[in-house]
Amino acid sequence: MYFHLYRDVNNQWRWSLHARNMRKVAESGEGYHHKADCFAAIELVKSTDRDTPIRE
Repeated sequence: MYFHLYRDVNNQWRWSLHARNMRKVAESGEGYHHKADCFAAIELVKSTDRDTPIRE
């Protein structure tokens, strides 16, 4: 898996997460004005607790 960091059409920073098969499995829900803020959002996703329950 890897994160792809890019600028959108509004010139804001966004990220997407891709699986080994190159399919996109997640993406940022918003654009960021500063690259550092986008990196911080990626770090939050990377540090997510795997024991967090899933609710429907």
